[in-house]
Amino acid sequence: MDPADVVAVHVVDRRRHVRGRGQPDRVLDQPDARIEEDFAELQRAVEQLEVERLQRLAEIERRRLFERDGHLSAASWLATTFKVAWGSAREHVRVARALEEMPQTRRALEEGDLSMSAVRVLVSARDADPKPFHRCETELVEAARIHSMQNLQRVAAYWRQAVERERATEGEEKLRERRRLHASVSFLGMVRVDGDLDPETGETLLTALRAVLDGEARSRGADDDRTPAQRRADALGEICRQWLDSAERPNVAGERPHVTVTVDADALRGAPAATSELDHTGPVDTETARRLACDASITRVVMAGASEPLDVGRRTPVVSPAIRRVVVIRDRHCRFPGCDRPHTWCDAHHVVHWADGGPTAPANLLLLCRRHHRMVHGRGGFRLELSEGRPVFRRPDGSLLKDRAPP
Repeated sequence: MDPADVVAVHVVDRRRHVRGRGQPDRVLDQPDARIEEDFAELQRAVEQLEVERLQRLAEIERRRLFERDGHLSAASWLATTFKVAWGSAREHVRVARALEEMPQTRRALEEGDLSMSAVRVLVSARDADPKPFHRCETELVEAARIHSMQNLQRVAAYWRQAVERERATEGEEKLRERRRLHASVSFLGMVRVDGDLDPETGETLLTALRAVLDGEARSRGADDDRTPAQRRADALGEICRQWLDSAERPNVAGERPHVTVTVDADALRGAPAATSELDHTGPVDTETARRLACDASITRVVMAGASEPLDVGRRTPVVSPAIRRVVVIRDRHCRFPGCDRPHTWCDAHHVVHWADGGPTAPANLLLLCRRHHRMVHGRGGFRLELSEGRPVFRRPDGSLLKDRAPP
């Protein structure tokens, strides 16, 4: 009998035993010692099944069986066929592929000496540089056997630093060959970014981030409750946003690329149950869609039914360049009290949303930087209204936020 069949049969038999003698699903009636014993045995069985699953996934990739159904990769086949998240599918394939080149790690996993969590740490260490890992695999596997996950991650980090120091003398081209950048959509539409940049590209990124961070520090001063990591994330978004706004960016498929959100007409009217969706990261809430539509280019699509377009209109900007210039000349910077972020960092915000009948005219438009635009559109956030042509901001509790000179 195949080893995987033995493991599967064992799991099934053990499951029947765990569920009690003639009393299915009565786990709560079991004594403490029995529950702990059962869990330990099931945990070992799950790890063993995972080894068998990854071996077969590696073989599916090697034989390119995924091509039978027209998939371009094993990750695509796994994600589509078994409804696995894309990020998880890529991770499974990466681990399966790596284990084929990590015999000692695979043997320790099969014998139950390593957990899958420890294996993923070792796989990441190997990805840093396969050749040094091959030389040090015995020592790293032994470290994985005896250390906690936290300490193993520290061991792997120190090992990678030693490899980095060893490779530092290999020259610029060797370093550049190791450049990589991964960006994948994870849970709830969050995007995970991970990578290694060559020194020149890394210096470019750090310089651009520092420029944005310094500009924000001058405009916000100490009035910023974001963590350093959050500030860097926002700065990266601002860099990308300004590049997409640039007139020099190249055309893709006949048009300049930009963030695209597909919005139901009901969502623009503020209906909470309506659907809105970004091209890459998926669904967003109604207020986010209304904020993005506040200063955007709109393409009207009339549907005759599900997935059946009846009419497609021309793409037109909500705020024309001429009107925006007027608003920029008048406001010069973000109009939120105390903020002086420049107009290049700002959206033209409709005080009364155009979807609610508000006119796209300077009298109904106001420059707001991305952060304050988000705060005004957020549920339970700041309120903005016009009084005798002047903007009036109120806190979430309704109290007046007095205007103040920028720092």
